[in-house]
Amino acid sequence: MKVTKFLLGSVFIIFAAGFLSIVTGLFAMGDPLGSERPIIWTIWYVVVLLIVIMALYDFSSLSKGQLKRIALIGTVVGIVFFSSVKGYYVYTAGLRIEERGVSLRDYQPFKPKSDLAELDKPSTFEIGTNIPRLDGATALYPMYAAFVEAVYPEADYNPDSPEVSSVVSTTTGTAYERLVKGQTDIIFVAGPSDQQLAIAERQGVEFQMTPIGREAFVFFVHEDNPVDSLELEQIQNIYAGDITSWDEVGGKKDSIRAFQRPEDSGSQTALQRLMGDKKLMDAPVEDVPEGMGGIIEQTASYQNHKNAIGFSFRFYATEMVDEHAIKLLRVDDVAPTVETIGDGTYPITSEFYAVTTTDKYEKYKPFIEWMTSEEGQSLVEQTGYVPLATN
Repeated sequence: MKVTKFLLGSVFIIFAAGFLSIVTGLFAMGDPLGSERPIIWTIWYVVVLLIVIMALYDFSSLSKGQLKRIALIGTVVGIVFFSSVKGYYVYTAGLRIEERGVSLRDYQPFKPKSDLAELDKPSTFEIGTNIPRLDGATALYPMYAAFVEAVYPEADYNPDSPEVSSVVSTTTGTAYERLVKGQTDIIFVAGPSDQQLAIAERQGVEFQMTPIGREAFVFFVHEDNPVDSLELEQIQNIYAGDITSWDEVGGKKDSIRAFQRPEDSGSQTALQRLMGDKKLMDAPVEDVPEGMGGIIEQTASYQNHKNAIGFSFRFYATEMVDEHAIKLLRVDDVAPTVETIGDGTYPITSEFYAVTTTDKYEKYKPFIEWMTSEEGQSLVEQTGYVPLATN
């Protein structure tokens, strides 16, 4: 009888400790639910049930030595479970490629050992006082930071401090918001989304958009994925949810996890336009903590599992992120290169812009025209983008 109770008590404590450790580990990682929400809540229910059973269980007949052994076994199992969960989340975090996952300080102007493109001789255009406030997409920051170093007075232009710095990068969506609110003067971005245009119209703001270069919209997968090329229609069908397994496009039999970007980001707007009349399926989401313990749902960051597909712009994916074992897909059997972007053979190319408002355009016109001059276009090309002159 004592042996049976000892075994039952051991089972209760071990399983309760193990399950509780899993949940504790998830909350300690700052991502308590993630894409596994139903599983996690099931674990919670099991934990509560086991605790209730333990509370009703009579341990009085067990010796102190047996209770110590039960507690020791439960603790060891809990530590093993917790370590396994933490290891999995550390591994998963290592697969993430996020838009802000780069150090913009590496491209900050007027800093030693920066990675910025430079002119061979001093610029023929200079800005002395009343410098324009600049903002834009992360991927375009190295280019317009090079503009700043070429024509601005030397100063500390911290890209991460919009409260004090006149040259920052807050990402596409925020840059458009700040331009509409008059908090910045020129932004460097892909074209606006319909929602961004509607917000500007409601505020009585009209955008003045000047093309200053070209870039490819690219799709990427894990380097071990056997698929090297997709047709444009296949990409549309994947993101419409009509193609759901890689074996439908020449790969292995494995479900496709098609990641998206947050609404109003430049790359998400590019995807929406790429879809044409096809309805874009809902993006994978994750739940994250907000405020006083609340939970919000947001678009899941790309994780480079072998069944994943994601998208970005070529320069960002190839130059601004660390090695993540990704490969860019050919589209309609054409690789995204400077040459194929320039001659238009890569099927998903678009212009990017220096955007200001119509009421400010004349004030900043000389600077914007310099961007499209030989000097400005030289910096566009040296940065790694395709200048307008190659069209």
